[in-house]
Amino acid sequence: MPIFIEMDASVTLAQQLKEDGGPVVLINSFTVPDAAMDQTLAAWARDAAVMQRQPGFVSTQLHRGIAGSGLLLNYAEWDSVASFRAAFTNPEFRAQLAAYPDGITVSPHLFRKVAVPGICGG
Repeated sequence: MPIFIEMDASVTLAQQLKEDGGPVVLINSFTVPDAAMDQTLAAWARDAAVMQRQPGFVSTQLHRGIAGSGLLLNYAEWDSVASFRAAFTNPEFRAQLAAYPDGITVSPHLFRKVAVPGICGG
């Protein structure tokens, strides 16, 4: 089972889940001991398959740090906080967390796009 560590100590994921509103992006970083990487990747694939079936899921992409890094970063798009909240609290998803190896940490946090004129759209 992973250990959850808040990405932002001043705004917890639990606080974010109380919000409503439009599209959000979940950024979830994983710190994984080298010996646990294969088991972590397999567990992530199973829980991502559960999430893909949930209403409001848009897409996901997993990234792995290079040069032997033990970091993974998941970027997932949802149509709303409510959709992500329902998926995150879904018993089928919660049961998948037990498949992660001991010793890994995860830091999920929700974001919204920011428009920066001339650089990126919002």
